[in-house]
Amino acid sequence: MAAQACALVLGPNCYFPGRKRALAPPVSCTYRRTLCIYSKMAYKKFRSSSPKICQNKKKFGHSSFNKNIQNHANESKDVQDASSENPSIPFEAKVSDAEDNQDLPTAADDIKSSVGKNSIENLQAEVPNDLMGLVDYTQKNVILPNQAQINTFDELDQIISDKEVLQAEINSLELKLAETNARLKVAAEEKVHLEVLEREHGGLKHEMYLRNRFDGKMGTSDSITHDVIDLAIVEELSGLREENQSLKDDIRSLNEKLNDVENMRERISMLEKERSFLESSVKELKSELEAAHIDFSELSSVKLECKSLWDKVESLCSMFDTATEQTKQAVAIIEQSLELHTKVEKLETSSEQANVYKLPEMYQQNNEILQQNINLLEERLEIANQKIYSLTQSYPLEEFERAIENLKENDDNSIGAVGKVDDMPWSFWSRLLLMVDGWMLEKKISISDATLLREMAWKKDHQIYWAYLACNGKNDDEVLAAFLKLTQPQKCQGLHVVHIAAEMAPVAKVGGLGDVVSGLSKALQRKGHLVEIVLPKYDCLQDDHISDLKILDVAMESYFDGQLFRNKIWVGIVEGLPVYFIEPHHPSNFFWRGKVYGEHDDFKRFSFFCRAALELLYQAGKKPDIIHCHDWQTAFVAPLYWDIYANKGFNSARICFTCHNFEYQGTTHVSELSSCGLDIVRLNRPDRMQDNFAHDRINPLKGGIVFSNIVTTVSPTYAQEARTAEGGWGLHGTLNIHSKKFVGILNGIDTDSWNPSTDTFLPAQYSADDLHGKEENKDALRLHLGLSSAQAFKPLVGCITRLVPQKGVHLIRHAIYQTLELGGQFVLLGFSPVAHIQREFEGLANHFKDHPDVRLLLKYDDALSHIIYAASDMFIIPSTFEPCGLTQMIAMRYGSVPIVRRTGGLNDSVFDVDDDSIPQQYKNGFSFWSPNELELNNAMERAFNYYSRTPGNWKKLVKKIMTLDFSWETSAAQYEELYVKAVAKARAATSHV
Repeated sequence: MAAQACALVLGPNCYFPGRKRALAPPVSCTYRRTLCIYSKMAYKKFRSSSPKICQNKKKFGHSSFNKNIQNHANESKDVQDASSENPSIPFEAKVSDAEDNQDLPTAADDIKSSVGKNSIENLQAEVPNDLMGLVDYTQKNVILPNQAQINTFDELDQIISDKEVLQAEINSLELKLAETNARLKVAAEEKVHLEVLEREHGGLKHEMYLRNRFDGKMGTSDSITHDVIDLAIVEELSGLREENQSLKDDIRSLNEKLNDVENMRERISMLEKERSFLESSVKELKSELEAAHIDFSELSSVKLECKSLWDKVESLCSMFDTATEQTKQAVAIIEQSLELHTKVEKLETSSEQANVYKLPEMYQQNNEILQQNINLLEERLEIANQKIYSLTQSYPLEEFERAIENLKENDDNSIGAVGKVDDMPWSFWSRLLLMVDGWMLEKKISISDATLLREMAWKKDHQIYWAYLACNGKNDDEVLAAFLKLTQPQKCQGLHVVHIAAEMAPVAKVGGLGDVVSGLSKALQRKGHLVEIVLPKYDCLQDDHISDLKILDVAMESYFDGQLFRNKIWVGIVEGLPVYFIEPHHPSNFFWRGKVYGEHDDFKRFSFFCRAALELLYQAGKKPDIIHCHDWQTAFVAPLYWDIYANKGFNSARICFTCHNFEYQGTTHVSELSSCGLDIVRLNRPDRMQDNFAHDRINPLKGGIVFSNIVTTVSPTYAQEARTAEGGWGLHGTLNIHSKKFVGILNGIDTDSWNPSTDTFLPAQYSADDLHGKEENKDALRLHLGLSSAQAFKPLVGCITRLVPQKGVHLIRHAIYQTLELGGQFVLLGFSPVAHIQREFEGLANHFKDHPDVRLLLKYDDALSHIIYAASDMFIIPSTFEPCGLTQMIAMRYGSVPIVRRTGGLNDSVFDVDDDSIPQQYKNGFSFWSPNELELNNAMERAFNYYSRTPGNWKKLVKKIMTLDFSWETSAAQYEELYVKAVAKARAATSHV
């Protein structure tokens, strides 16, 4: 199949092992590129059409469809072989013969007849009922589409070859036509010349006639000359007439050939249509093949599960049979023992009677014999009791009971045991929530029913869990009916939070914003809150991280530029969180640019998205408690919500706005604001959205601050810096006016992803209790980068960053030389979007390329970043300003001691070892105040001295920083407190009114 696909792209003359060479001329480069592009487009279209696989399977039968395709391919191959055996037959004759032969069906006829014959009932009749038969049936249907696809590709190759032959014929005829035109032109010129000669000949005859008339006679020599001239002229005229007639015949022949060419073009057009039809058939075959693979994989898993269960049942049956046999033996022995007991009692009674009545001596002797028999019976009884005891001890009763209980637990899990409901992953509940929202948006259920079902899924109610599992294998109507039976109202104690953002890790991550959205959402979800995310549907989404991605059958329209535009709504689950993706049907293709940010019309792109996101929440009938938006790209949500949607009755939520960096504000000319429906006259005011530096510009970041109920930033220190003229980037006045609702909350990190004890990127995992793996990672990095390993104790300084002025690039450059002066090694991983900075560091990298202690890697490499964190002894972050910073938290998580400038989040997370004002338990690194080389030198010297002179204390410091808690739990608790206060205040105001 791979060879056939390559032949389709590179041309029919390409040779692959196991494939015969085609006799057609090679395909042109332009056509190859066209096929290559078409193949990529077809592959994308095939992947996007995967939801239709099941429909295609129902529409077409497997066996008959593939059989017709195979027959047609064999017939096509026979025709091709016949043509190749007789190469003297012209192509036109082959085409006409194929057209005259009406008994040979085309591929289109085969497929149409296949569709007509294979109904759903016939397909269902052919499917076996037993599992093994179904597996065999699926395997056969996996092979047949492959063979049909190979034959179809062979026929496509033949069609392309025929087209090339026809094109060569057309080119040859066009050359002949040009030659004929040239010859006609020459003939016309010769005809003019002939007419001139005839006129001269007439003049000469007339002159001779006059001369003879006046002279009365004509000389003999003159007469001969005249006859010779007449003969030559007549011969030349005859030749010209013959040549003219020949040219006319050639023209007539060329006209006939041109008519044949037109017929050929019509034939080519028909072949093109047939090729298109075959390509569509190939796509359907691919869809069926993919569906067959999916079914086969599912059947394989079912088969394995059934085999495992059957093995367990057989084992239990064997144990049960063994226990039954042992029980029977024990019962038989017990019965014998009871009989012996009865006999002994009788004998004892007889003996007592004999003693009482003092029988004669003979009876006494008999009595002794009886007593001996009694003793013998007692001994046998004791042996029987011991055997019963041993059987009881060897009988695996407890093991058998445990096996039965495990089997019951497995059975309970399959039908939805109450005890396992809470252990279900969040992706399960998110799938339920998205399913309910899809029904509501598609108008299949009412808003009130959707709200009730959302609350049940939110609360992890076991009834909706059972209902979902009980619907396995049912159609959509039955599933919907089962869910609508759940009428018990459930009161939810948590909050409903909706994040509207431009980024989310890992599907659309550019910077720290993506990590915040996913990390905070997961932490809030673990606290029992319902969390949903709304994102743009970028064409560059990492959709391999999205499960259950599908498009809803709903046409959601949103306002923009004075008209309504349709939007496609996609839903999926990202790391257990329900996510909505909005794909606008706008002629500008707002989110099909290959990147997230950096477009000339970013203001329009994201204002459109904010209006569409609110419209989605409004039409879905959602009543969130909190709508949380991030940075200027989604700051439009706040004014849109209060100016437009609150007036429509959509006013249940409080708006929380988080700014991750006040440097980026998205300002533009005020006229752009009206596109999303906001009133320019009302909002272009100093106390609303007017930019603080220009009255004709609008500032969406300022609008987010003014119109939100809660305003946060990513660290307490950065919140203080943003309220100053130096750190507020012109918005310090606005922040001071709204200071009561402005707070800084330090971000966290995903401690599951950044965990040295489980990190799969590391050559050796390690923990605070066992640091041997850290040294192994250091040795592995040195070997990988070609750094010197002569002095193993030499400290390694790491730096992972974007090389932009904010990150203190001049101090990073200085730190390289300072590290070498102090006797250490330096590794930098990062790149710069600023051209002159990138060139500068490329020069540095070239300068140090052979140095044994320095490596500058000017790229982004996620796997390598994990190893650098783990291998580094120290980590340098000399930012001029840093809103939060995550690298220092990750570095400490991996036991790398940070050296930072005291600004923003760095000041809130790193506390100097030599600062006596800091309690000992909080000291975790080295810091400096001013962003200059002198203070950086001082901090690095202190760190190197601490490392070399007190190795024991350094090891204790490494262990301490690895145990610090930088997870999202603490940060999420602070956000939760803000949410609860805002919602309580809003509800109190509503009840008061």
